[in-house]
Amino acid sequence: MTIRRAVVTGASSGIGAATARALRTRGWEVVAVARRADRLAELEAATGAVAFAADLTSDTDVAAIAAFLEDLGPVHSLVHVAGGARGADRVEDGRVADWQWMFDVNVLSAQRLVAALLPQLRRAAAQDGHADALFVTSTAAQTAYAGGSGYNAAKAGEAMIAHALRLELNGEPIRVIEIAPGMVYTEEFTANRLGGDTAAAERVYDGVQAPLTAEDVADVIAYALDAPAHVNLDLVTMRPVAQSAQHLLARGPLRARTEEAPHA
Repeated sequence: MTIRRAVVTGASSGIGAATARALRTRGWEVVAVARRADRLAELEAATGAVAFAADLTSDTDVAAIAAFLEDLGPVHSLVHVAGGARGADRVEDGRVADWQWMFDVNVLSAQRLVAALLPQLRRAAAQDGHADALFVTSTAAQTAYAGGSGYNAAKAGEAMIAHALRLELNGEPIRVIEIAPGMVYTEEFTANRLGGDTAAAERVYDGVQAPLTAEDVADVIAYALDAPAHVNLDLVTMRPVAQSAQHLLARGPLRARTEEAPHA
């Protein structure tokens, strides 16, 4: 059986780290990419993933990833998890520097990686039957919300890369997959978005029964990559049950409506 290799970005924490662990458990070779070399070293020691420290906003670093992979062996899957949000401002109050950062890490990093790694994905597909380009976007790419405009725009831009790439690769055995999570509780995402205010970040999740975890998203990513080669999961939108829509979030215990205990 062919041993398949995935490049997982954003692997120093959250969904990226969980994805690297999930794929290793399923027998994949994993190259874990992120900026923080110390975090990657811990992941490498724990899982056997191969660590590669790089900044995806740097053309030089992305070229170095491609060169490293050329020497390592076939690349069957690009799993682009890296990204992020800064600020929760109204459009009129948004900081241009924050918006530029979000566009660079969510949109331009995706384009850089595709341009650099698509030749290797094509070779792996020709050799072993198929390859994958998987992008973790967000439900923020699908529905705008007040205070989310910069992130909405950035994630929608990344989603459009996936949609266009799928059309451009028509006729090739390369699946383009988009996973769009809703509310996910991770150690860093919301705190980073709110400038390191961990108390404010915790309030986002107050009273929400069982928000998604990084492991939940990683499990769906692994399923998509391990699905039969002819099956493409174009778009998977996943949310916790407590989040019926981007703007509709239940706080407090979930309970079934009954005659004895109707909802208020």
